[in-house]
Amino acid sequence: MKRNSVRNAVAVVALALALTSGAVVLGADEGTERPAAATGPAPAPDALRGGNLDRGVDTLRARLRTQPKDFVSWATLGTAYVEQARTRGDPALYGAADRALDRSLKLRPGNDAALAGRAAVAAARHDFRGALRHATDALAENPYSERALATRIDALVELGRYGAASRAADEADARRPGVPVFTRYAYVRELRGDVGTARRVLERALEGASAPGDVAYVSTALGQLAWRQGDYRTALRHCGAALRADAGYLPALECRARSRAAGGETAPAVAGLRSVVERQPLPGPLLALGELYEVRGDTERAREQYRLVDAWAALARANGVDPDLETALAEADHGDRAVALRTARAEWNRRRTVHTADALGWALHVNGRDEEALRYARRATRAGFREASFLYHLGMIEWATGDGRAARRSLAAALRLNPGFSPLGSREARATLRALGGGAP
Repeated sequence: MKRNSVRNAVAVVALALALTSGAVVLGADEGTERPAAATGPAPAPDALRGGNLDRGVDTLRARLRTQPKDFVSWATLGTAYVEQARTRGDPALYGAADRALDRSLKLRPGNDAALAGRAAVAAARHDFRGALRHATDALAENPYSERALATRIDALVELGRYGAASRAADEADARRPGVPVFTRYAYVRELRGDVGTARRVLERALEGASAPGDVAYVSTALGQLAWRQGDYRTALRHCGAALRADAGYLPALECRARSRAAGGETAPAVAGLRSVVERQPLPGPLLALGELYEVRGDTERAREQYRLVDAWAALARANGVDPDLETALAEADHGDRAVALRTARAEWNRRRTVHTADALGWALHVNGRDEEALRYARRATRAGFREASFLYHLGMIEWATGDGRAARRSLAAALRLNPGFSPLGSREARATLRALGGGAP
């Protein structure tokens, strides 16, 4: 995005301080003297989800000060750092994860827990080929590694290999049925347009969830699925259940805020997204908050959120994360169109998914290359994934190419599916439908 103001520089520095402060505190595994809290048994990897994560990391670090040759705990710590990086929006923690996993592999070369951790780090950095390679290596050592099975599904999905991802989900379900596998299995089904099966699988996962972190995780997944289908009441119910299990669970707070925004509750939506981005300054909630400000006419606050997306992308790259997909969409809507096209093409060349097809189509459109854009927009919507923003992009591109009938059909479908899919996009879809002589659903 455009970088031409002192305020932008201040925003970058503030975000950098917010993102790196956690890494300074959590760097003690490399020898910093700090009193140990307790040296009880190391937490199981499953105990490190949700609200137990920070406590589990502290327990692991305390254990490793007294038992530094415990290669399993080093591997678990490395994987926990990956989860902390994700939940905090802090890519600097991936370096700590690398060091912990390297220590584990030095102590026990080829151990499956550390190899699965490396797969998780690679996936978090958007190196999905590397994630698939490490997950495959881990499964060669332990075919029942839950984390490796889950990461293999993630990698195949993100590489656009949906048939292979479906087979991997079936295999994982047969070997290690449980919350991590169920949620991946559900998403693979949703990508293929089978929303009913996705919902049933998540409901099954919720029935079997007992730990608060698992309840929050699965309830939020159900809420997000409902939101994508425009069922905001159900989304709010599931997000409420997630927050009763873990009051600080940020994905649930974000889901609740988006559902409120879609239902017209702008003020609580803004407050909710602000609480999210203060702790997790990631592109999704930053853009959603910026667009809510823009809809309210507060353009300066909106621009501030968009600048913070740019700051996040710079920090992500500095820590080995490839943010091109997020950058392409943000730049297309709120920044430099040439950058949007360059990053979208780079991402498409790396992995051909419905999401990268949508991003490239939209980037081509905002650069005035609509005939070329149409091919990618159609590809994004042809696979069956029910995503309103894809239909909106397709409709706007169809309108730009002069096909008003197709544009009306696509824009109406977007608004029927999820009428509040985006504060700005939904408004533009309605305005375009009126211009085309069709009323919004």
